[in-house]
Amino acid sequence: MSIDARLQELGIELPPLPTPAGNYVSVVRTGNLLFLAGAGPMQPDGTFASGKVGRDVTTEEAMGHARRVGLVLLAVMKNELGSLDQVKRIVKLLGMVNAVDDFKEHPQVINGCSDLFVEVFGDAGRHARSAVGMASLPFQIPVEIEAIVEVAD
Repeated sequence: MSIDARLQELGIELPPLPTPAGNYVSVVRTGNLLFLAGAGPMQPDGTFASGKVGRDVTTEEAMGHARRVGLVLLAVMKNELGSLDQVKRIVKLLGMVNAVDDFKEHPQVINGCSDLFVEVFGDAGRHARSAVGMASLPFQIPVEIEAIVEVAD
């Protein structure tokens, strides 16, 4: 089954591509690796979610935001590759959580994205990962995630 068919089976629609917020590009390909810039959680209306996890945003809400970031990352991959069938493996995620000082559930938050990638790619979606807390993130987004992806030659 193609990844596009898998997305349709799961009822997943990819969001529009975000515009970089600075002097960078959303993805760089070198050899058979894609390096995806950090992305934030786009809302259905095209705005970004905001708030500090543990104060303004619950862990469950932040997991949903991380899933939305995963959808943005999938859209960036598809735009770069033409087809998500070119993805061989999700290699690594760096998940950053804009959280209060005593927050302890960073891994659960980033599971929102990790679980999505496993749903979409199966075992090829399993990846190495870091989930860390930050004092702040751009535009006060609650979650930012970047990825390294292996692609077909």
